[in-house]
Amino acid sequence: MMKLAVIGSNMIDVISYTDIIPVAGETREVKDFAINCGGKGANQAIAAAKLGADVLMLTTIGDDVFGKMVLENFNAYQVDTKYVRTAKGSSNGIATILVDESSQNRILINKGANTYLTAVDVEAAATDLQQCALCILQLEIELNTVYAAIEFANKHQIPVLLNPAPAIADLDLDMACKCDFFVPNETELNIITGLPVESEAEIKKAALTLVDRGLKNVIVTMGSRGSLWVNKEHCEHVPAYAVQAVDTTGAGDAFIGCFAAVYVKTKDILQAIQQATLFAALSVTKTGTQGSYPTKQEFTLALDRFHFGSIF
Repeated sequence: MMKLAVIGSNMIDVISYTDIIPVAGETREVKDFAINCGGKGANQAIAAAKLGADVLMLTTIGDDVFGKMVLENFNAYQVDTKYVRTAKGSSNGIATILVDESSQNRILINKGANTYLTAVDVEAAATDLQQCALCILQLEIELNTVYAAIEFANKHQIPVLLNPAPAIADLDLDMACKCDFFVPNETELNIITGLPVESEAEIKKAALTLVDRGLKNVIVTMGSRGSLWVNKEHCEHVPAYAVQAVDTTGAGDAFIGCFAAVYVKTKDILQAIQQATLFAALSVTKTGTQGSYPTKQEFTLALDRFHFGSIF
């Protein structure tokens, strides 16, 4: 089985569900509340693992009860935790999430122990990383660690997927050009390019500027509008699937985890995008992040329903 490496964050999600997001100075009673395991890196790892992918996780957890929860959660999904390190004396990363009745979310994060994941951790995992078919990165860890991981992967000819989230305007695009896949959502695309992204035409134009800059494959996740794949040869729009959205938290991570799981099996980018778009759509029909992601059995049934040939 081809192994995926996820080098990135983990969080404990503290989620409040409300009818309306409070304005400044306002106090509202929530409709529901939950504490779950999350974080972009962990979400992407769990999404892939739920589809049967062999996943190696590099992350740093807190020296607290939340860190223990994260480790137990990885083990429950059979993610390889050999390089999950506890940062002594540090609290775990926390995400405070508000979800309104339209299923939209607002998120505040405290990186906590995630700040202690460094290039030294990447080098410590070198032997196992070199056996991986794809390296997945996000920006909830220190930027220097992300850059070190990209350089390591390039040195050892490991394909890289970079999810530039949370987006930063001063992301080193020369470094991003060393990645095989660059997967932002519309908001992240706007922050990185400085261009408008209100319409599909504007999104396409902004994505093409990144391709012109030297990025190999730009895949923009657009929520209810589907996905857009742009490179020098292709410009492909993959429509969304009509679902009743309940909670969109973690949908982008669901997309990336599924994309990676399909791509390492097939090496077919379009097929991976199509199936990831469906997987992400299914994830928003339930509350939470990792718990909302379909199992391999559930997803196989959905693929049959939409006349895909299942690879799982």
